Amino acid sequence: MRNVADHPTDALGWFRFARQQRRRQLEAGLQVGEWASQISHLVHMLQRERGASNIWLCSGGQLFVREVPFCIAQSDEQIAALRQRLALPEPIINAAIAGRLACALWYLDALPALRSRIQARSIEPEAAMAQFSQSIGHLLSIVPEANDTLDDANLARALTALYSFMQGKELAGQERAIGAMGFTRGDFSDPLRQMLVDRIDGQQRCFGTFIALAAPELAAEFREQGEASREMEQLRRLACTRLPPDEETAGLAVRWFALQTQRLDKLRETEERLIVVLQQAAQAQLHQETEINEPDEAAFSRWVQDHACQEEPAALDRHLLPLVRQQARQLETLTRQLASLQETLEERKVIDKAKSLLIRHQQLSEEQAWQQLRKLAMDQNKRMVEIARAMLSVADLWPITPKE
Repeated sequence: MRNVADHPTDALGWFRFARQQRRRQLEAGLQVGEWASQISHLVHMLQRERGASNIWLCSGGQLFVREVPFCIAQSDEQIAALRQRLALPEPIINAAIAGRLACALWYLDALPALRSRIQARSIEPEAAMAQFSQSIGHLLSIVPEANDTLDDANLARALTALYSFMQGKELAGQERAIGAMGFTRGDFSDPLRQMLVDRIDGQQRCFGTFIALAAPELAAEFREQGEASREMEQLRRLACTRLPPDEETAGLAVRWFALQTQRLDKLRETEERLIVVLQQAAQAQLHQETEINEPDEAAFSRWVQDHACQEEPAALDRHLLPLVRQQARQLETLTRQLASLQETLEERKVIDKAKSLLIRHQQLSEEQAWQQLRKLAMDQNKRMVEIARAMLSVADLWPITPKE
């Protein structure tokens, strides 16, 4: 513990203390960059494993037979590298990062069980995707927590640009996985289509923040290499409107995955350059701090003169931390939506079965069956799925209405 006698008691003493704290923050900035690079590598491999697993599951084990084991090996290599780094005698930056890391490791520990269920095809693709996304979300959430340690506006700006980009890339990865499900099945349900649209819209917001904060050359690189290609936009429109006959969809799934993977690999390159920018900024300022040889009294006098008429920090720099926290919450919200998708799809299956029952036993059209279920639900003040379940529970008692 710090002795009371060690506390600064005058202006010069507090100035010395401020310089020490600044050096510590710059060293923390370097450590943040190293952590971000490690996390970025691991997340990239988990994103690819997530998408490949979706295609394998949705195709009944017919597609990506070799790709899935390859992706697993790549993910495990990065997980081992992360664990090796954690074994180093290097302190975690703050308690928030430690808590996020604990959650991330818990999900990583659950990966073998998830993979076993995928191999046995005893899990729905939506549920598998949700678990992968939760693991990735906890890993990504470590990065914005580091903003608590940075008071320097330039470093905070670089870190916010980096996290915005990482979040946008994760939404692009979720888009790849969602599209892989729909194209492999040959059908985009309404919930799946909405989730695809949400991911596309979310990317635009995240990448827009990145462009506003990043160096012009990195923003230009993204516009040239990171935007969706024309062919990808065509497939997006196809997914959000209608699909061709079933025999074409397997080929579309493979093509979709290839195009999205090419884009994500390009995004990964830009992401690594953003990490380098953050580290270089911290390293340059740290070098400048440690190379100053003038006496503390002279440095303090110059510092006071420089800050005598200092204006308020720009609003953007003052609110970078709330911005990055808001983006983190948005990603967590989308991840929770993934977890609830399986329930939504199961309810849709129950309603479809009840509609088929009405069509078969009462000779109704699909639209008439839907309207009858809807009316029963409204009359009884219940959800449509509850009416459908009740109807299916007594299905064997229904008489068949003969055609006239």
